[in-house]
Amino acid sequence: MKSRHLAGLCMVVVTLAITSLQIDNELHISGQLRLILTPGNADDFDRLHFVYAQLPRMCMTVLVGAMLGLTGSLMQQLTQNCLTSPLTLGTSSGAWLALIIVNIWFPNLISDYSALAAMTGAMLSFGFIVLIAGAGNMAGMPLVVSGMVVNILLGSIAAAMVLLNEAFAQNIFMWGAGDLAQNGWEQVLWLLPRLSPAFVVLLFGPRLLSLMRLGHMGAAGRGLSVVPTFLILMLIGIWLVSASITIVGIIGFIGLLSPNIARTMGAGSARMELYSSLLLGAALLLATDIISVLASRWGGEVIPSGITAAAIGAPALIWFARKELKAQDRIAFQGSRFRPKPNLFTFLGLLTVLIFGLILYIFVQTDGDVWCWGIPGLYQWQLRWPRLLTALFAGAGLAVAGCILQRLIYNPLASPDILGVSSGATFALVFAGLFFNHSMLHTRWATAFIGSFSVLIILLLLGKRHQYAPSVLILTGIAITALLEALIQFCMARGTADSYQILLWLSGSTYRVTPSQSLLLAATTGILILAAFGISRWLTLISIGRGFAFARGLSIQSAGLILLVLVAVICALVTATMGPVSFVGLIAPHMARMLGADQVKLQLGLSLLVGSILMIWADWAGQVVLYPVQIAAGTLVAVTGGIYFLILMFFSRLKQRVL
Repeated sequence: MKSRHLAGLCMVVVTLAITSLQIDNELHISGQLRLILTPGNADDFDRLHFVYAQLPRMCMTVLVGAMLGLTGSLMQQLTQNCLTSPLTLGTSSGAWLALIIVNIWFPNLISDYSALAAMTGAMLSFGFIVLIAGAGNMAGMPLVVSGMVVNILLGSIAAAMVLLNEAFAQNIFMWGAGDLAQNGWEQVLWLLPRLSPAFVVLLFGPRLLSLMRLGHMGAAGRGLSVVPTFLILMLIGIWLVSASITIVGIIGFIGLLSPNIARTMGAGSARMELYSSLLLGAALLLATDIISVLASRWGGEVIPSGITAAAIGAPALIWFARKELKAQDRIAFQGSRFRPKPNLFTFLGLLTVLIFGLILYIFVQTDGDVWCWGIPGLYQWQLRWPRLLTALFAGAGLAVAGCILQRLIYNPLASPDILGVSSGATFALVFAGLFFNHSMLHTRWATAFIGSFSVLIILLLLGKRHQYAPSVLILTGIAITALLEALIQFCMARGTADSYQILLWLSGSTYRVTPSQSLLLAATTGILILAAFGISRWLTLISIGRGFAFARGLSIQSAGLILLVLVAVICALVTATMGPVSFVGLIAPHMARMLGADQVKLQLGLSLLVGSILMIWADWAGQVVLYPVQIAAGTLVAVTGGIYFLILMFFSRLKQRVL
């Protein structure tokens, strides 16, 4: 890529900027230029709309898009990883959580310290990811996987905080969807000085990044202090992203796509990649915003630009994952090499923990600071047993579904929530409830099944080419999940009276489950679990190898389809009944393997018990820890499960270093 290509990109940015100013405005370009030079003449609505809405929106779009593109290129060159971005590193979730904390508990500091708070949250999340993945894995998939798990973990904590502060809930929806709308120049003027560190990157970054491309030893041999340089440049990048997020909310994929497109166009040097990514980021966000405005006019509904960015970026991320990654790009994730052999005492121990949890759930509650032990009355029992039954069978069903998925596609990180299957059911339910006026109480199991099964089919179709490699499936799941979550945020941003109730459901709570719903979930999930044990031989043969299974007379396609339908139905039932629940389907099979369950039936049985234990204890703790406020079981499981999974990855990395 030569200088003339940069000039061409500049012309594209200018053309898109002018095009964005023509939308919803009857003034010609000459009239617009006159208003820019003499804004005091803006005396009617069209002129006011142009000067104080369209023009600042265009400037904000250019600034934010340019910073996202520049930061994406900076992060990818620093980590030598074409999939690094604020989206995949978890920094966006860290900034979001920090801003929520400031808005809830320190509202007086919002105007002066919101960007600093966002940067602090982003830095802490990034430091956490580096600690888990390791400095030596900055160019590998463990960095992306750690960022994905941190995203879920921090997102769950943020959702819990929003739920505990109902008055704040509605204000966060549109911001979470990424909104570029402006009502004046205040936000642009606030953002401009905070983006000044970008000049440091543009002036000194190309030479430093060129040296770092030589590798640690090569750069150090030429006098570069690699670690301080890496930290300073990464700090500047996170600051630029944090300042942008503070103003417009989360807009994903721009920082991921811009550097990849720049390299595809021939940007070989560090300087050309930085400059072209900056221009491409501005151009991409301008084009995205134009599409958003046109779609809003066509549909009669305000569509935030973050939604359009996700709709465009998710397919692009899937395409890059299929093009760049190979089936050999495996993720190092191992349990103990010296696993015990499961015996009767293993099952008795798990049963004891489960029974003790059931006893606490039934007989122990809290009344303020006092713990009460006693037989529940008739009214209390009528409220308690549907929740107990739901938690028990939801945990068991998700654990079995995760075990089937991991065996079926030879992927140790496969689970309904990681791969986006639960997000498919969630989006289908939210979309149907808000746009088609479908009650959450009617036909929701069928709706949830359509959503979850559709995501499963997409994953399998896209992953077949790479033999269902973990890297490809996980990145595809990240892309689908990011798109669906952005769409869910858009649905919530409509501001209907049902939004907060749906948010409660999205947290994965058993609170509003009725007796009939819990009985239906228990009966159906129990039948599906028995069916999974009945066809466990299929999983055994497939686990050995598809060729081996075919030689033994098993129809691979038919068996795989039946197993996938089983997973989709379980996920749909659980999600439709109590909302999305994260990590149970991932952690329970891993814990079963750590207990020595190598055979399919043993793993299914132990996973079932572990999943039930996790959900029972989480639901009970959510009722008593902050009484009278209740924390949803899904939120607690996501937090504890995310921490467990990250610790597991951390010790797995340490073990590999020792070996």
